[in-house]
Amino acid sequence: MSRNVHIWLPEYVRRSWQRRTTGRRAPVQDVYVCVADHYEPYWGGADAPTARRRVERWCRELPLQAGRHRDSDGRHPQHTFFYPAEEYDERILDSLADLCRAGFGDVELHLHHDNDTAEQLERTLVGFKRTLHDRHGLLRTDPHTGQIVYAFIHGNWALDNSGPDGRWCGVDNEIEVLARTGCRVDMTLPSAPSPTQTRKINSIYFARGRPRQRKAHDGGRDVAVGTWGDPHELLLIQGPLMLNWERRKGGLLPHIENGELSADNPPTADRVRLWGQSGIGVQGAERHLFVKVHTHGAQEATMEMLLQGGLDRMWSELESQFRDAPGCRLHYVSAWEMYCKVRQLALQERAA
Repeated sequence: MSRNVHIWLPEYVRRSWQRRTTGRRAPVQDVYVCVADHYEPYWGGADAPTARRRVERWCRELPLQAGRHRDSDGRHPQHTFFYPAEEYDERILDSLADLCRAGFGDVELHLHHDNDTAEQLERTLVGFKRTLHDRHGLLRTDPHTGQIVYAFIHGNWALDNSGPDGRWCGVDNEIEVLARTGCRVDMTLPSAPSPTQTRKINSIYFARGRPRQRKAHDGGRDVAVGTWGDPHELLLIQGPLMLNWERRKGGLLPHIENGELSADNPPTADRVRLWGQSGIGVQGAERHLFVKVHTHGAQEATMEMLLQGGLDRMWSELESQFRDAPGCRLHYVSAWEMYCKVRQLALQERAA
């Protein structure tokens, strides 16, 4: 198995046993699928022409492929580009904004940083979100406060300074800073096999930052119908983290399913089936299933896999297994739309 399974495997076993002993859950009726792309055009130290060629290919090919697919609402797939603040390129963001305005996805915040401070982090996040909103027409404002709000993925998985060596962050109270600057949802997890992986898995939950305590999101309060967080809490939507017994190393040990789409881990029918068994949702609204998968779509090998059939096969499997299944509905959503649906379910009144 992959490294660091000791962090999350006990919780996986506990949850699996609980499902077995409490009986089968109600059949899923609505499945919401989000592709969260850690989109880094300058990956590998690329120069500007290379980075821009990578983006041009996405802008050219994604609409052609996504346009051939529809969910239960007649909508084509959505792709969320989590763009890193440290790679800002006005021309690239203009191109991505045009792609999003054409109806093929959205742009949110991504950040790689190291040995940072809370004060500098806040300046970076506020400055970048204002640039995305004011210069490129991206993101959105809270209708009540007027604050620009956003979704977030942490670079190198090190949310809330969760790396055991203290690298790739440096801010122990990062969750508090994110919430204060308008972050409404984090989609960093799962991060396995990285040691930044949390004990909590396959969950949608609220975490609260704690002064001088790193990795405060290792646990948290599950989102449930009739409840919501407060301004100091951050919502986390995790992707699937499971054991895939249909794929075994050496015929014995199961592969780890962590929702990653990469050149050496392309989407397949067995993986899509496993995503459908993850049980990620809002407590009290179990007929709604949330599937967040992730990728690094600007890396050449992964880009080649995705744009030369990988995405097409994934969408076809999703449509076959969920859209076309009796009593089931498939919804392609952006990261922000997934957050909004979670919030809508949580804010509805409990059944009497």
